[in-house]
Amino acid sequence: MTDADAVTDAETVTSSKTVTSVDAAAGAIADEVRRAILLMLRARPLSAGEIADRFAISRPAISRHLRVLREAGLVQDTADGRRRVYELVTGPLDELARWLERLRQADGWQRYFDALETEVYRTRRERRTNEPRETQEKTA
Repeated sequence: MTDADAVTDAETVTSSKTVTSVDAAAGAIADEVRRAILLMLRARPLSAGEIADRFAISRPAISRHLRVLREAGLVQDTADGRRRVYELVTGPLDELARWLERLRQADGWQRYFDALETEVYRTRRERRTNEPRETQEKTA
């Protein structure tokens, strides 16, 4: 399979919305702080202040990280009086996991092709070694 075939295959299997979602999720989780925030939100929704209190970085920096996560669709925020409460959204992570699984399974297909190739060579070898014996039996 050529690179062009792989790209065409990927385009037919994956919609542009999914690709955008996967790209956004992958980019968002590329940062250690954002991954830590997601792990915190896995337990329960937290306000921006509660999240910021757990880090040794500025509140504006935490706000920027939360904005990236929100734009990637990984968190949603709701107003609770003057506070913003953030909650984990797993949909984009599920899409990313499915994409990664497809990538991981590409190796699995190679194993099947390797096994098929081995079987073809074995069959050819068996036919070659059996041919002289069969002709000897016919002449005897």
